[in-house]
Amino acid sequence: MAKGFGGMPGMGGMNMNNLMKQAQKMQKQMEEAQASLAEKTIETTSGGGAVKIVITGKKEIQSIKIDPEVVDSDDVEMLEDLILSEVNAAVRQAEEMANSTLGKITGGMGNGLF
Repeated sequence: MAKGFGGMPGMGGMNMNNLMKQAQKMQKQMEEAQASLAEKTIETTSGGGAVKIVITGKKEIQSIKIDPEVVDSDDVEMLEDLILSEVNAAVRQAEEMANSTLGKITGGMGNGLF
């Protein structure tokens, strides 16, 4: 087997240089996509706009806005529930955006890892 990797059984005749170039290209595309995700934001609201969350595509919360009308010292638990619900919704949407963006590069391979 003096042909090297390209001639090894199971490699399908793939040229290792081409494989390395493809991997490097994919890595560059992934880096560019991740930088793009860091710049994109999603805004979610709950409670009829009582709580607004802005999150980046990298799942970093940029801001939380609370309508002063919903701040009731006698019902802090409701406000906590609204915030918790909206943070979780924002993270899910950011994750979906990241998986969609990165999945275009990986062809779906590795979705959920980002």
